[in-house]
Amino acid sequence: MRNLLYVFIGGGIGSIARYLISNYTQKLWNISSFPMGTFVVNITGCFLIGFLTSYFMKNDNSLKFLLITGLCGGYTTFSTFSAENYSLWQNQQYGMLFLYIALSVVLGLGAVIVGMKLQSVLF
Repeated sequence: MRNLLYVFIGGGIGSIARYLISNYTQKLWNISSFPMGTFVVNITGCFLIGFLTSYFMKNDNSLKFLLITGLCGGYTTFSTFSAENYSLWQNQQYGMLFLYIALSVVLGLGAVIVGMKLQSVLF
């Protein structure tokens, strides 16, 4: 039951952080039709989940439910990423669609790896 509470609390905090960071980023860096807010949230979320996963692989405790499942799960957003891709497709912005998908996948994977490596070096 405690783990469910951790997921609930972490998910709420992550969702609020996603909303604030995504909106602020989109206003700050409004680049044509590129969904910069969701992009920044998802890449930073990939870094964070890489860092936390590496940590909890060595130090298993129930805080992983708060931070990985809850916080990172509420913070990152694959559904919004998918909806934005569909919108780019509908608007026939194929170059932007390809760029968004490619950058998200490549930089997301890179961010996970950097997060894991950095955690290993720091702790």
